[in-house]
Amino acid sequence: MAAKDDRLPYHPTSKPSKPSPFIWKKPNVYTLPVVLFLCICSYFFGLWQHGGPTAVTKTASTPTFKLPCKSPNEIHTTTTTTTASALDFTSHHSPNFSTATSSHATTTNVFPRCDAKYSEYTPCEDDKRSLKFDRDRLIYRERHCPEKSELLKCRIPAPHGYKNVFPWPRSRDLAWYANAPHKELTVEKAVQNWIIYEGDRFRFPGGGTMFPNGADAYIDDIGKFINLKDGSIRTAIDTGCGVASWGAYLLSRDILAMSFAPRDTHVSQVQFALERGVPALIGVIASKRLPYPSRAFDMAHCSRCLIPWGQHDGVYLTEVDRVLRPGGYWILSGPPIRWAKYWKGWERTKEDLNEEQTSIENVAKSLCWKKLAEKDDIAIWQKPTNHLSCQNNRKFGKARNFCPANDPDTAWYTKLETCLTPLPEVSDNEEVAGGKLANWPHRLNAIPPRISKGTVKGVTADVFKQDSELWKKRVSYYKSVNNQLGNPGRYRNILDMNAQLGGFAAALVDLPVWVMNVVPVEVKSNTLGVIYERGLIGTYQNWCEAMSTYPRTYDFLHADSVFSLYKDRCEAEDILLEMDRILRPEGSVVMRDDVDVLVKIKSIVDGMEWDSQIVDHEDGPLEREKLLFAVKKYWTAPAAAEDKPSS
Repeated sequence: MAAKDDRLPYHPTSKPSKPSPFIWKKPNVYTLPVVLFLCICSYFFGLWQHGGPTAVTKTASTPTFKLPCKSPNEIHTTTTTTTASALDFTSHHSPNFSTATSSHATTTNVFPRCDAKYSEYTPCEDDKRSLKFDRDRLIYRERHCPEKSELLKCRIPAPHGYKNVFPWPRSRDLAWYANAPHKELTVEKAVQNWIIYEGDRFRFPGGGTMFPNGADAYIDDIGKFINLKDGSIRTAIDTGCGVASWGAYLLSRDILAMSFAPRDTHVSQVQFALERGVPALIGVIASKRLPYPSRAFDMAHCSRCLIPWGQHDGVYLTEVDRVLRPGGYWILSGPPIRWAKYWKGWERTKEDLNEEQTSIENVAKSLCWKKLAEKDDIAIWQKPTNHLSCQNNRKFGKARNFCPANDPDTAWYTKLETCLTPLPEVSDNEEVAGGKLANWPHRLNAIPPRISKGTVKGVTADVFKQDSELWKKRVSYYKSVNNQLGNPGRYRNILDMNAQLGGFAAALVDLPVWVMNVVPVEVKSNTLGVIYERGLIGTYQNWCEAMSTYPRTYDFLHADSVFSLYKDRCEAEDILLEMDRILRPEGSVVMRDDVDVLVKIKSIVDGMEWDSQIVDHEDGPLEREKLLFAVKKYWTAPAAAEDKPSS
């Protein structure tokens, strides 16, 4: 609410010694209307001078927002907003778009553009830094972030010739070569139909190492053993995802896959996934837990992902068990499955392959998994719906030890364990541990079991319902300011930097977008499990560090109270520079925070080649919380010397 006005109304206690005609003289019949008219004129003049009823009064250090100049052939439909000066949220870029810097004056600190060599910089997965760490178990491929003194204070450039990505669903099959100029996979995986280079673009035929007939046919084969049509399978995880064709083709079945792979010799595989509009993160399963809560995924998948599942006392498969839902499935295709048929082509001995499969089978049994099928190239196991039988098996030495009491949802730099994460207790063997989930799409708005069972502190069923309605209202307001948010095809990859209960993502479910819901590790209530129980996806993150993703990952960033949360934890400019790194050229941002915080933030983004505007809260100007809408300008690294035309 607005601060209370402490000024008291003026009440004269005595008449002046000399009567004033302005106070004591009886007014004639025309005085009152004239005074009223002048007051109204004065009000509207002041309103016009300060930019209209929804604009927040600017301080002297905040420059007035102006639209960038555009040539006639760049003008699109005008965006109607409730801001004092309408921001242009539309996409304009063509290959000949000017990369000149905006010429309007600014008094703020300007952050320079980084050198072109940083165009694919991933701070916490930097190749040079990773070489300082242990290569055993791929630990050097894990997150290793720069020290504060090593942080770049410049803005990551897009490669020269960068173009706006193809709109979904065309982006599933096409990506611009200029955006990720790497042909290595087109050669290395040429016979496997991963990716094909065609002139100025890449084409993704939907093939994979273990599905040469295409991902659709491969998923149909899986569907012969797992019901993929009734909504019981909604969230999936793909370990070692390649270019994420498995996840890309699951989307047409309303199944949302979290794909991950390390930044390794398979250059830019996760980057290609994101260019395609498919959810993905840079990641590896090595010595730390995956950054997801327990019981998150209905299905896990590995297609020749090269993870040694049977080694290190089964620690990697034990981690898959932690993130699988009760009754969830694990799918393995490729070596060593069906080794008796394929061993010669794999250039390995029968004994070696048999030993590998036997070790995997033994780990699965120790986790109390049931093997459902093994046919052709595919094997499928199922996790039990509860641990009653597993507890009995443990008495006879057939199951591994359960982990001691700890939080199974803690997963930020948390060390992997070989013990079995216990499921919530049940009263009988028919009960689903933790609570049975509704099928999709009812799952989205059903009360998540973590809430109905009271395991999320301070969140009740009523709070959940109110939050859902609140975010519908807020997103409706966002669309009134940025009408491109409701325009199918304008945005695809969206990031919610402080997702809470996932209400923002839920309010966008009818649009062709996906949302990466981030729960910061610093929040008081860990709600990422609730988000997954709604059939949405997300990850943990500390915003004082870089995100495990490539530059130019997201079309739209949403930051609710992020800067208040990280006040006194790290510099706001470092968070904003990370936002600039992961935001695509001409991408959009909405920030919600206290007005004093946003005024400071605006002074920073004015030095980042963003167009921005602070507007009032959806409930009106008396609310201290305000909103900052912004658009990142288009610019790229300069052309390399060999690319410049000769004079």
